[in-house]
Amino acid sequence: MQTRVNPNRMELLRLRARLSTAERGHKLLKDKHDELMQRFLELVWESRDLREKVEAQLESVSTSMVLATATASPAVIESALLFPKQRLDVQVRHDSIVGVPIVRFDHSWESVGGEADHYPYGPAHTPADLDAAIKTLSEALSDLVRLAELEKAAELLAVELERTRRRVNALEYVLIPQLQESIRYITMKLDEAERSNIVRLMKVKQMNEQA
Repeated sequence: MQTRVNPNRMELLRLRARLSTAERGHKLLKDKHDELMQRFLELVWESRDLREKVEAQLESVSTSMVLATATASPAVIESALLFPKQRLDVQVRHDSIVGVPIVRFDHSWESVGGEADHYPYGPAHTPADLDAAIKTLSEALSDLVRLAELEKAAELLAVELERTRRRVNALEYVLIPQLQESIRYITMKLDEAERSNIVRLMKVKQMNEQA
C-alpha cells in the first residue's frame, strides 16, 4: 500500500483519521462479536437440553402407544383419536438479538368445540397408556415449538457471527496494518525530506558565511 500513497502531510493526516476510524470500528465489531458469541452459546446450550428432553418425551410417547395398542384394538385407538379437542395455535412475531432479526413462536392450546382438556375421547373405555401418550405428546409439541425457535435463532446468529468475524479479521489483519505501514512510510519520507532540507539550509548558510 505504501507505494500508492503520496508522502505529504495532508495524506498523513488523512491516513491517521482513517486509522482512528478503523480502530474504533474494530473495537465495536469485536465487542459485537463477543456478545453474539455469548448469546449464541446460550441458545446452543438451551436447545441442546431441550432437544434431549423432547427426544425423551417422544420416546415415552412411542412406548406408551405400543403398550396402548397391546391392550386395545387398533380400531379403538383410531376412533379415540379421531376428533381432537385441542389444537396448538402458533403466532409468529419478529424480534432481534444483538441487532440480528429473529422470529419468536408464541403458542397456545385452543379448545375445539368448547372442550378444555387434551384428550380427544372419554377415558372410561381407553387404556391408561393412551392417556399418558396424549399428555406427553401435548407437552412435547409445546417444547418442539420452542426448540424450533431456539434452533432457528442459533442458525441466524451463527451466520451473523461468521460475517462479523470476517469483518473483524479484515480490519485487524488487513486494513489496520496497511494503514499503519503507510503512515510509517509517509512519516519516514517526511523525516527524510526534513533532514535533507536542514542539510540544504546549513549548506546555504555556510556558503553565505564564506562569501
